[in-house]
Amino acid sequence: MATRFRGSLRILKLMPQLTYHCYSQCPKLQTLGSDRTLTILTPFDATQWRHFRTSYRSDGDILPFKLSDIGEGIMEVTVKEWYVKEGDKVSQFDSICEVQSDKASVTITSRYDGVIRKLYYDVEDTALVGSPLVDIETDRAQEGSPEEDVVETPAVSHQHTHQEMKAQKAQATPAVRRLAMENNIKLSEVVGTGKDGRILKEDILNFLAKQTGAILPYEGEQQVVQPAVRRTTDATFKPDKAPAASHPVAAGSRPVFTGKDRTEPLKGIQKAMVKTMTAALKIPPFGYCDEVDVTQLVSLQKELKGLAQSRGVRLSYMPFFIKAASLGLFHFPILNASIDEGCQSITYKASHNIGLAMDTPQGLVVPNVKSVQTLSIFDIAVELNRLQSLGASGQLGTADLTGGTFTLSNIGTIGGTYATPVILPPEVAIGALGKIQVLPRFNTQGDIVQAHVLSVSWSADHRIIDGATMCRFSNLWRSYLENPASMALDLK
Repeated sequence: MATRFRGSLRILKLMPQLTYHCYSQCPKLQTLGSDRTLTILTPFDATQWRHFRTSYRSDGDILPFKLSDIGEGIMEVTVKEWYVKEGDKVSQFDSICEVQSDKASVTITSRYDGVIRKLYYDVEDTALVGSPLVDIETDRAQEGSPEEDVVETPAVSHQHTHQEMKAQKAQATPAVRRLAMENNIKLSEVVGTGKDGRILKEDILNFLAKQTGAILPYEGEQQVVQPAVRRTTDATFKPDKAPAASHPVAAGSRPVFTGKDRTEPLKGIQKAMVKTMTAALKIPPFGYCDEVDVTQLVSLQKELKGLAQSRGVRLSYMPFFIKAASLGLFHFPILNASIDEGCQSITYKASHNIGLAMDTPQGLVVPNVKSVQTLSIFDIAVELNRLQSLGASGQLGTADLTGGTFTLSNIGTIGGTYATPVILPPEVAIGALGKIQVLPRFNTQGDIVQAHVLSVSWSADHRIIDGATMCRFSNLWRSYLENPASMALDLK
């Protein structure tokens, strides 16, 4: 009996250690935090209290997820949209953000499983290849070094400047902040003129006027005093008497225009245009213009338009123009070629990847239809519908925007007849299509008839293409469009 009693006492003495062990293994108790107190009361001393403290330690590693090289010599991109925020859980291959380079839009996906701890950029910020996009706290240590397969680039001052700017907090009173919030103005974009850079109400109003082009009155403007009108009570006043000559009254202070010039950096598609057009200036172009009677083509398109719509495809004139160009390139392959930078060799392209200059909300882009020589007119229309849909939403990929061998620009959809298209290197020819006009023309009998006339302007690299070649190609292309049935002879 005594032995059993001593064993029970030993267990009671060890109870605090056992309780702490159970506490450390219980996740529900751990959620109480490190500052909670656990009380253990033993039968031997009802006035003694034992206190235990615990702390939580994270076993995960925070890894910087860097922007890898996305090809095509791209060194920087613009962040267009974030799909995650700080605190979100992500898995491998989950979408992190969408970035846009000067050539295409790309969706960046996660390489790790974990929790987003930091976003390094805001929307419309410029991210550099090799710099961190986000910090991810992983569930467990990742195997291998996270720096692998990431392209390292020379350090630049852009990221440091961006972080310093984000660290600064705009100084403004609550009333000024409310005014900025009501007008959707970011205080970080307003230059404060108050003490220590404090943003004043006048700064918000001036910034708003600059954005909208409004004219605000000058602060010291005096109220315009109306000239006094002399009144008379003379009953013999004669209205037919000529009034005394009056001198012009000087007007009051004129309102001051507060608009300011705005400087923005070139980025995205605009930056790509500068690079491409600068290279195009090195090409000596040969220009050639002509008119095409597309009356028969207009009738054919109207007949086939309803059939294409029944298949869910919008059929315009452009598929006919593109297919006719492809048929002409079979006879004049030098127009579907490229020349090396040293002008020592010519490469004749096997595929007819015909590009279409497209006006999008992001700017001018030139996606191309691949292997037109193997496609029917309906197939070309399907591909054009896809490219136009992606272009309108800014989702064109690198594959759609590269590899072109010949280009057509349909400027006529906006307006105008003739143009001077600029060759897109490394291509050697381009055509600009004007609007179709209904004009009077003479037929073969000498009678005046109504005709649908299309204007076309060609530019060719005069280093390897002579004027006669460009003219013959244009004549063949015109014959296909003036008599669309003739295209059936050369279709493959």
